[in-house]
Amino acid sequence: MAPTHVLRCCQRGLAWIPVIFIALVVCWSYYAYVVELCLCKFIYLAVFHVSFIMFVWSYWKTIFTRPSTPSKEFCLPKSEKEQYEKEQRPETQQEILKRVATSLPLYTRTGAGAIRYCDRCQVIKPDRCHHCSACDMCVLKMDHHCPWVNNCVGFSNYKFFILFLTYSLVYCLFIAASVLQYFIKFWTSDLPESHAKFHVLFLFFVAAMFCISILSLFTYHLWLVGKNRSTIEAFRAPVFRNGPDKNGFSLGFSKNIAQVFGDQKLYWLLPVFTSVTQSGPGAGVGDRGVAGGVAGNQLHRQPR
Repeated sequence: MAPTHVLRCCQRGLAWIPVIFIALVVCWSYYAYVVELCLCKFIYLAVFHVSFIMFVWSYWKTIFTRPSTPSKEFCLPKSEKEQYEKEQRPETQQEILKRVATSLPLYTRTGAGAIRYCDRCQVIKPDRCHHCSACDMCVLKMDHHCPWVNNCVGFSNYKFFILFLTYSLVYCLFIAASVLQYFIKFWTSDLPESHAKFHVLFLFFVAAMFCISILSLFTYHLWLVGKNRSTIEAFRAPVFRNGPDKNGFSLGFSKNIAQVFGDQKLYWLLPVFTSVTQSGPGAGVGDRGVAGGVAGNQLHRQPR
């Protein structure tokens, strides 16, 4: 067990390398823009610091917000759990799961039509919940595991992740646009000889490179939000009782947006949790669904 524990610790340590890399790039960009470039224009510095603060804030929240997991209501009762573990036949195990699931707000199934159960976490999976092998836990409305934040992106931090992409794009666009004139002067030798010239050169290249890469990811996730889909559901349509339906969770564009950002538009651009945490009229899920840990995205139209 000792070598396995050491290996696990090393893997967890190495997983922080992408986060540390991004943090170093951000710190250097601040130094290069504010200190070396030294734009003595108040409006430039004001916009830069606002975008910088919002970017760091949302990035921090994405990293350190713990993923939401299913509540105890989705765990098998002790007697059923013992019976499930003793049983060898999959058909009988499914009968046990179906008996327990009758009191739970479950609408999705496996591709074969079975109750979704995680043997690792020993829990019946709520709708849109998936097991993350990197985090070693079941995550509500799991979207993906992101190495750049060393965290699982799901129900608890999906809004923060979208805002992280938004403000990082704004941050890179503003830097690239405001540094462009100095970048041109660098090539025309209009800038005085100093090491600041190299900061200007690399600052523009780094900002432009990240801007291009983030733009495609940002656009893709905006499309997912508008459709009320996760990345997993975009690649594999969720299976309901009557079969797969890629639009099974869609409530219409405006309500899909509200699922992630909440009903109060005043807080949409702030990295504070405002995602929908309870079901509404006609959703087919009552208060028990919320209490059971299906929070936030059991709100969907009735499957056809």
